[in-house]
Amino acid sequence: MPAGGSADAEARRQLALADAHAKAAAEARATAERFSIAATTEARTAQVLSPLTAVGHHLLADRQWPGSKRAQVDLVVVGPGGVFIVDTKAWAEVSIHGDRIYRGQEDVTDDVLRLADLAYVAEGDFAEVGLAPGEVRAVVVLAGRTGVKTRVGPVEIVGERDVLQHIASRGRRLTPSQVDTVLARAVALFPVVGAPAPVAPVVPEPVLPPPPPPQQDALLSEEEVREALLAGILASPIEEWMSFLHPSQAKLVRRSFNGPARIRGAAGTGKTVVGLHRAAYLARTRPGKVLVTTYVRTLPKVMQQMLSRMAPDVVDRVEFTNVHRLAVRILAERGVRHRLDPERAHAAFEAAWAKVGDRLGEARTKQYWREEIDWVIKGRGLTWFHEYADLSRTGRRHAVGPDQRRAVWDLYVAYDAELRAAKVDDFADVVRMAEQELRRKPLDEPYSAVIVDEAQDLTCVMVRMLHALVGDVPDGLTLIGDGQQSIYPGGYTLAEVGINVAGRGVVLDVNYRNTAEILAYASRVVDGDDVADIDGGTGRGDRPVAVPRHGPEPVHVRCHGWAERDRHLVERVRQVTAEVGVGLGDVGVLCQTRQGAQAVTRALRAAGFAVVDLTDYDGAPVDAVKVGTVKRAKGLEFKHVLIADASDDVAPGAPAPADPAERERWELRRRELYVAMTRARDGLWVAVVWGAERSR
Repeated sequence: MPAGGSADAEARRQLALADAHAKAAAEARATAERFSIAATTEARTAQVLSPLTAVGHHLLADRQWPGSKRAQVDLVVVGPGGVFIVDTKAWAEVSIHGDRIYRGQEDVTDDVLRLADLAYVAEGDFAEVGLAPGEVRAVVVLAGRTGVKTRVGPVEIVGERDVLQHIASRGRRLTPSQVDTVLARAVALFPVVGAPAPVAPVVPEPVLPPPPPPQQDALLSEEEVREALLAGILASPIEEWMSFLHPSQAKLVRRSFNGPARIRGAAGTGKTVVGLHRAAYLARTRPGKVLVTTYVRTLPKVMQQMLSRMAPDVVDRVEFTNVHRLAVRILAERGVRHRLDPERAHAAFEAAWAKVGDRLGEARTKQYWREEIDWVIKGRGLTWFHEYADLSRTGRRHAVGPDQRRAVWDLYVAYDAELRAAKVDDFADVVRMAEQELRRKPLDEPYSAVIVDEAQDLTCVMVRMLHALVGDVPDGLTLIGDGQQSIYPGGYTLAEVGINVAGRGVVLDVNYRNTAEILAYASRVVDGDDVADIDGGTGRGDRPVAVPRHGPEPVHVRCHGWAERDRHLVERVRQVTAEVGVGLGDVGVLCQTRQGAQAVTRALRAAGFAVVDLTDYDGAPVDAVKVGTVKRAKGLEFKHVLIADASDDVAPGAPAPADPAERERWELRRRELYVAMTRARDGLWVAVVWGAERSR
């Protein structure tokens, strides 16, 4: 080495070290500045939210990001309002355009959506204890900002001064015991951050002076804090099922299926509840709208009201309608002319019956053959006799031979000719036309998912129409129902529709609604009845494996005439509404017919009770006894159910009619009674009226 070479090399080495230390120092200062800003903004967010601890919330600060050794979560809030995963951003020049968020010119959407990914992981973990997915919210707080309340995808974006109101306004969605359960799970999922941030060079740890005292200036005034907390305190608590499910239900809500799926189970097992939660979940995680539909005309508005309380953030992305209204709308949007006129359609059938009905009148009633046409023939969209000649007629007991089938077909042809001559359509025509339109040209903006409640009540053509909206895409079509609760004649099988749910069927088998006493009483009504299921099988129907709740035995009264029935009915309403926690709106009085419901309404109003008809009920809380037919009560539940006009011939132990067609009608009436009884959560009262006035 030349003279001075080693000194020169050492000089260059020291200069390189100096440059490296200078660079490391600059990076450390920048890191320190970022941590200092983060510490300040995160502390301010925690300070803003600290009043929540007075009303049952818990603030878990500086928690480890699950599955990461270095990433951390600023704040996890667990309380009556649910779970909030909070990340504070000290960003300037923030703007949101469409579904993207920018920091100056930089697109930081992916950074924000990482919080949504974390919320998704947390949803799955909390589902193990039954917390519904919608109760886990990802929230980004913009430091120093106010008047901000928007969202980027599923992430809620709020200002620093708005976050207290945002969380408090969720109200009371979890009970204290549920908060404890979720809190224990959150502490395990989000452990405390243990190690300090790594530094580049290894140097002795500095001795730090004590931190400055906490900031004394209030970020919110006492009045602002009081208003924010008061809004949450005064909010009506939602029903427990809206936020807390059985873990198997919570996991089913999030489950993904690679095609059409089916959820079935006996009454009271939570099928509709799961369907509503699944609608909200799919609306949060899929683009486009979710459709929830059913056969009953009044049920969609009730379910929409439920979802508006359960998931107000996505209720505008879920459409509720019944199948007939959907069909009418599809035709109107396509400009397809139709004239739905039930009264003139009935007159058309009467005219057809007058021409060819004598060939069938002695075999069965006129109503039986009208149902054969509506549910079996038109319900399947049959247009050729040979299709009907070989049909198995799922759900109908009375055997129809070749000659009778030809006579039925002649009646159908005559009825169709009368409809065309009158230039009117019936409900089945409208559905068939809508289904044909969708096969001709799918929707320009298809639904992301279709959820069908009470699927067993639909016809084959109805299900084909709904299937055409989404096809076989993953999570596209979910059919929810129970063959035991089918109360309409006829039926269909999934094979006829062309839907395959192999490997995508789920059975719910725990009854959460009824007490064991109510369910045992109701089950005796349908004991021994065979049920034709949409999967093509025939059996005795699903039975829950567990019924955890218990209560008083149902009350059965026999009344000599309607006047005595009315006295007992009024007394029962007075008795149950005197119980703690039971209001008029918790009582449902159900009847077989509209005339029966009207008579009950008159009796209750004469006794001074407020009454709401189920045809007018929209699901909003109301302080009035709910009265209606069993068909209108499908999908609903009440703390106490009063069945005002049961019949002895369908009571438990009543002998079955020998005639197959009469037995079919008898079984439908028994299933109606079963549906009515299983609407009851806590109490059931059944009145049988007999005597001279029974024909009223």
